[in-house]
Amino acid sequence: MNTAKLYSIILLTLLVMNDNSFSQDWANLNKFKNENEKIAKQVENENRIVFIGNSITEGWSEFYPEFFEDKPYIERGISGQTTPQMLLRFRQDVIKLNPRFVVILAGTNDIAGNTGPMSLDMILDNIKSMCELAEANGIKIILCSVLPAYDYHWSPAKEPNIKIPILNKMIKEYADENTYYYLDYFTEMADERNGLKSELTSDGVHPNKNGYEMMARIFNELIVSIFGQ
Repeated sequence: MNTAKLYSIILLTLLVMNDNSFSQDWANLNKFKNENEKIAKQVENENRIVFIGNSITEGWSEFYPEFFEDKPYIERGISGQTTPQMLLRFRQDVIKLNPRFVVILAGTNDIAGNTGPMSLDMILDNIKSMCELAEANGIKIILCSVLPAYDYHWSPAKEPNIKIPILNKMIKEYADENTYYYLDYFTEMADERNGLKSELTSDGVHPNKNGYEMMARIFNELIVSIFGQ
């Protein structure tokens, strides 16, 4: 075997190994690995808050970055993710950052079937597991309603306009039973079809800047009620 052919085989093997390493990181633990290592330990009275979620959480720092400026807020959203993926990375991307609060906004991609079929009970079970992990580590919990969506352009006919309100009722009941904070985005953001109001979105699922500004206001109202400031 000549040297050129040998190098070609080695290069191909390395490329395959690299592709496999990414495909095996199902929860995308590598996305925030380096950033997490650079985050300093929480200081006294910092009120650090970690936001864990999917593209709706991730997009917040892109479309309305001023929400995070000069605040002890850490955004840990990953586009397309479902609750089992968030649960797998919860210890790394939430617990090890030592926040005072975690904000969990999850479930819409489960309904869309991004990682396979999921019942509403299965979604709630994963949310419960995240809450139990948080509580066991002294982290206070803010559970969010899933944002309204009439349909998913990438996964049609999943009836999110019907399923999301049911899931939100389940999440709120669970929050009430455990005295967790419940953050209701759905009520103000939904139109008459249980879809996302047109002025708040460009695709019917993800908020635009107007949508994030509304979310920020709703969130800030809750924070004021918690901290009294």
